[in-house]
This record gives sequence, C-alpha cells and structure tokens, in this order.
Amino acid sequence: MSDNMKFTGSNTYIASKELMAAVDVARILEKPLLIKGEPGTGKTMLAEAISQSLNMPLYVWNIKSTTKAQDGLYVYDTVQRLYDSQFGGKDVDNIARYIKLGKLGEAFKNDEQVILLIDEIDKADLEFPNDLLWELDKMEFYIHETGETVKAKKRPIVIITSNAEKELPDAFLRRCIFHYISFPDPEQMDEIVRVHFDSIDENLLKQAMDTFYWIRTLKEVRKKPSTSELIDWLRALVHGGIEPEVIRDKMPYLGVLIKKDEDLQVINKRRF
Repeated sequence: MSDNMKFTGSNTYIASKELMAAVDVARILEKPLLIKGEPGTGKTMLAEAISQSLNMPLYVWNIKSTTKAQDGLYVYDTVQRLYDSQFGGKDVDNIARYIKLGKLGEAFKNDEQVILLIDEIDKADLEFPNDLLWELDKMEFYIHETGETVKAKKRPIVIITSNAEKELPDAFLRRCIFHYISFPDPEQMDEIVRVHFDSIDENLLKQAMDTFYWIRTLKEVRKKPSTSELIDWLRALVHGGIEPEVIRDKMPYLGVLIKKDEDLQVINKRRF
C-alpha cells in the first residue's frame, strides 16, 4: 500500500470531501482523528471504510464506562498463573505467558500499518483520555512485569469517536485532528440509500425521504431518526409492499424510525 494512497470512501460508505480530507490530514500529520456527530452519522463505520479503502487490518477497542486505559495496553492474568501453579503443572515462572495484549498493544505489535478504532471514548472515566496521552504520542508502552517495551512497528491510523456525552480534556484535544460529521442533506442521503438498495421505487423513496426529513424538522422530537433507521424503515416499507401514496399520511412501521413514546405523540399530533 502506497503512503500516497488517499481515502475516498468505500463501496458501502459515502464520505464528504471534508471528511476524506480530514482522514488524509490525520495520516499526514500522524495524529489521531477525533470524530464527533449525532448518532447514526457513520462515525464507527468510518474506521471500517478506511480499513476497506486502504486495505489495512482493523482493530476495534469498544469503550465502556468501566474501561481503563490499561485495558487497551495489556493485562497480567494473575488468576490464571495462580491456577496453573496449583493445578496446571506449567512453567509459571515465564510471566510473559500471562501477559495478554489489549487492542492498542495488538495494533502496536502488528508488522504492518493498521487502523485502530477507539470507539465512544466519552463513555469512559474523565481521566481515561489523559491516561493515553503518552502511548498515543510515543506509540509505545512499558510492561512492568516483564521489563519489555512494546513500540509500534508502524504507527497505526487512530480513529477516535465521541458522542459528546462528556467534554474531553484540552490536553487530549490538542493532540487530535477534529472533524464533526454533519447530518447528510437529502442529496447526500440519496447517495447513501442507493448504496444499500440495488433498486428502489423512486416514488416510494421520495415519499419516505420527505417524511423522514419532515420528522427531523420537528423541534419537539427528542430522538431524531438517524440514517441507519431510515435504511431500516425503507427496507420495511419495501418488504411490506407499502404504496408510496400512504406513507406520509399513515406512516407505516413508524416504530422503526421513532423509539420514544413522547416522540410518537408529537408526530401523531402534528400529523392530524
């Protein structure tokens, strides 16, 4: 793979020019790319698309509220070592046997350049991003139990996603390239939809899209439907053989789009 190869989206991912440029700038500057945007705008799928487009392996580190930075580096399995010392009859003096690399460690160890996705970083503790500053800067970490330094053979392309549930520390933000994925306008959404359907009735698509964007304009709707929910709704409409003319008035399978009772009430009130 040539270092000059640019990200241009993939067969299943439509990226804006601004997003493609952000990916390439992050690669050139060798900095993590921090991606924000409302749910359903393709933040997580971006890493998959880059992996496919550039033909690079993808490592995914899914962050939870209990995740610690250490989890991504390595864990020392003391429980297994204790078990083996009592029952296994194995070489328990070889501590390296009980070191399990996390996703960051695996990415560093790979002989080729890889994509590393740190997904939903804002779910973790507030100190989590700061705890990764050294590793993301230097692309290395130290295993205290074995005295080994794990250094990236080739610097991974790091994609970090955030749903803005928490503010990220300034020191962390300074080290990132930032891009906000705006919600697709109807023209771009049309492109996205056609990636997922070999063919679709044009009138059905127009009626569904008009209804979808009308719902998103309602300020009272708290959880606005996302791109993925529109795709699912279109699949339901096609599968159900729904006539395009009834989509706006009857809104069949509305539960595919809307997931909150109060939002359903708002829509029904506005419809009638």
